[in-house]
Amino acid sequence: MSEHRRKPPQPQGGGRAAARRAAQQPSGRRAAPGPSATSASPGASYGAEGPAYGSRAEARRAAQRGGRRRVDEPGAGGGGQGGGRGGGRRGTGGNGGGGGQGPRKRRIIDYPRHDKYGWRRWVPSWKLVTGLIIAFFGSMMTAATIAYAMVVVPNPDEAATAQNNVYYWADGSQMAATGGETNRQIIGFDQIPRDMQNAVVSAENKTFWKDSGIDPKGIGRAVFNMATGGQTQGGSTITQQYVKNNRLNDQSQTVTRKLKELFISIKIDSEVDKDEIMAGYLNTAYYGRGAYGIQAAARTYYGKDAKDLNASESAFLASLLKGATYFDPAGSEAIDPEATAANNTARATERWAWILDEMVKDGHLEAAERATYTEFPMPDKPKKNAQLSGQIGYLVDLAKANFINNNDRDIGAEDLAQGGYEIHTTFDKKKVTLLEKSVNKILDEYIDPEKRPKTDTHVQFGGASVEPETGKIIAIYGGTDATKHFTNNADATGAQVGSTFKPFVLAAAMRDGVRDPGGGKEQGLESRTRVDPDKSRYSGKNKLTVRNYDGSVWHDQNGEEWNQVNDDDASYGDISLREAMIHSANSPYVQLGMDVGIPSVRQAALDAGLLESSLVKSDVPSFSLGISSPSAIRMAGAYGTFAADGEQRDPYSVERVQYEGETVYEHEDKAERAFSRAVATNVTDVLRSVVDDPEGTGRKARIPGRQVAGKTGTTDGNKQAWFVGYTPQLSTAIDMYRLDDDENNKNRKFEDMYGTGDQPKVHGSSFPSRVWQDYMSSALKGEKVMTFPAPEELDAEAVWGGGAESPEPTPSTSPSSSPSPSPSESEAEPSPSRTSGRPSPSCNPWEDWTCRPTGGTDGGTDEGSSNGGVTTSPSPSTTDGGVDGGVDGGADSGGGGSNGGGSNGGANGGNGGGFIGGSDGT
Repeated sequence: MSEHRRKPPQPQGGGRAAARRAAQQPSGRRAAPGPSATSASPGASYGAEGPAYGSRAEARRAAQRGGRRRVDEPGAGGGGQGGGRGGGRRGTGGNGGGGGQGPRKRRIIDYPRHDKYGWRRWVPSWKLVTGLIIAFFGSMMTAATIAYAMVVVPNPDEAATAQNNVYYWADGSQMAATGGETNRQIIGFDQIPRDMQNAVVSAENKTFWKDSGIDPKGIGRAVFNMATGGQTQGGSTITQQYVKNNRLNDQSQTVTRKLKELFISIKIDSEVDKDEIMAGYLNTAYYGRGAYGIQAAARTYYGKDAKDLNASESAFLASLLKGATYFDPAGSEAIDPEATAANNTARATERWAWILDEMVKDGHLEAAERATYTEFPMPDKPKKNAQLSGQIGYLVDLAKANFINNNDRDIGAEDLAQGGYEIHTTFDKKKVTLLEKSVNKILDEYIDPEKRPKTDTHVQFGGASVEPETGKIIAIYGGTDATKHFTNNADATGAQVGSTFKPFVLAAAMRDGVRDPGGGKEQGLESRTRVDPDKSRYSGKNKLTVRNYDGSVWHDQNGEEWNQVNDDDASYGDISLREAMIHSANSPYVQLGMDVGIPSVRQAALDAGLLESSLVKSDVPSFSLGISSPSAIRMAGAYGTFAADGEQRDPYSVERVQYEGETVYEHEDKAERAFSRAVATNVTDVLRSVVDDPEGTGRKARIPGRQVAGKTGTTDGNKQAWFVGYTPQLSTAIDMYRLDDDENNKNRKFEDMYGTGDQPKVHGSSFPSRVWQDYMSSALKGEKVMTFPAPEELDAEAVWGGGAESPEPTPSTSPSSSPSPSPSESEAEPSPSRTSGRPSPSCNPWEDWTCRPTGGTDGGTDEGSSNGGVTTSPSPSTTDGGVDGGVDGGADSGGGGSNGGGSNGGANGGNGGGFIGGSDGT
């Protein structure tokens, strides 16, 4: 076929339409000038392939893009296989010279969207939205994880766990709360009743035992309520409230505090047992009336321990957690006028009933038991805060010292200052009140400082009541007011006991016996004869020359003799020891003490319960007449040894102590046999005669219908007066003296009581006996009438001493020919008119032991001679040394004497010693 008849090749671009569209596209470079495209040579048409579009739609889209080629097309336009000078945009593909635009690089976040136009470019894809949501929550979880890992659980806040010490009467009622600023006593989980736990869970956080420390639903509900103006409570779990109160102690409503509380709550829930969280919450929550913690609340509202609360009472206390201001039935009008007693009672009753019903719904309370709670458990009326005024301060410090000095855990004053201790004492509230009233009767009726400033100023009483069978200190009288008079007069004061010491001399004579002159002396042995108080006789001569047991005259350090006088210079003939006790004659007991031996007398006093530090160290004759200064507490306890048939128990004031529910101290009964029953019952029988005999110095202490044993005591110079006596179930000591309250006065001294109370002299048989009788009659009213056992037979013989003449003298029973001291009456001191009986102002042997009255006749009364032959300065434990030093520093452990001397200074040392526990520390 001829060449001119051959059909020309057709364009490969989809026909004329495609070619036309291709021609409409701008070329990659301008074509050279020349003929029009329609006159191009066939070679050009064949050699250059046009753009190949898959369809008309694709071509149309290409046109809309302004001629942009698809990224996957090789060398559009003139960049095809044929190359040449074809038009079109420069590309990268193909082998032609023209090449088209290559693939576009993708972005990580395709926004605005690259393949959308117009408003569609700004609509994010579902992939982008999903990714952002995942990223947000992932970031939040990461941040929360980091925050949780970084959060540190704080230690319990000191202020939130601050406690005080609570002191309880013997009947379990609260006596005082002191030692801390917060009325809180933390108790263990096992001390919190299950009903109280359930009441709180049902009222505040039903999911407590299962949740993770937070309640998302509750938080959402709280947020919704706040947003809609509803109530704002309900978002916090018990764990969160525990964190807020116990760990943060922060009540602010800030976002920072809320977030901190949230994270700490979650972490605490994973690290702390639920039991501990519950106990921590209930121990730190505020229940109103100044009570923090469930134990303080139970005590404040119901006067009982938390462990004794029932479901009804628990429901009420749980309602207080919503706000005690509006739920305490006593009202809080001072805070909000709307919080009246009536309104609060109505609110509390409604919530109380609701909580009980919720407990039934939650399975925490049986419906049958709920049905029994028909009446609202009205709490006690608010009580005034316990103050340390009156006798309370003395009682608190006495108990404090007793605990510090006797616990075996080394719990000291600094530990007590941290608070948290529950101290259960032996004090009987009723008897403490009665003792104070009995003293006040005498003060109000007889003592008038304004009318008689020279004789009635500085008058003081002290007293203590001890239970012989146990050693419990039942009551004390420490002074007019613990906040004004700081020395506890029931403790060591330096006041000498006078003739109330004589029973110890008698006990020593019956137990140990008198030394026989010359008996066994050559063999280095000592022969003794026990004394019968009725068969034996001693000289009651006034101004009796005191002798040693071997008959030689006793001389003091100056080589002078000593003549013992009796009260009012009364002189008795040969007299039995019972009669000498009845009349309180001094001569027989001074000589008896010399025959027995002062060391034996001292030991008998110690065995009875007196403290060694309260006894003078000098073995002088007047030791037997009470120149020592035991406290009223110890004197009552020592007489109680005779009442207990010879069994001695140290007086104590603390029964047990608990700390956070744990018992850290408990008193143990430690009885020791001090005297045989025969000795003790015979001492009691003699002391009964002192009260029962018509001439007995203790006759004013009689209690109709009851057996009483006791002894009066009046010291030299009429400066101290005592009565110590007991019934089978109670032993009480009362003392009276005059001493300046100002402990800063270093020169203060005991003043005489001539004219005090408008009386010529003050004897133990006067004011002290009257106080004792009035108090004991009231204290024992209604109690069982008990009798003393009959005196048992003594393994003793008749002894004649002090020059008494025996009808049938025998060497084995006659102690010695030592002259007897001259007898004298009992209690009182020489009257002011006696020139020989009352020391002159310039020479008072009890204030200056180096002076000696002329003739040795001064002294008299129960105490006997003015210094008993002592011519040198006594040890610090004697006489007035107790005023400044606390009788040799105070016994046992308390800070002794007025200026706080003493072995340990009591619980706090400080001024007055005795106020802080004093010498006895009991």
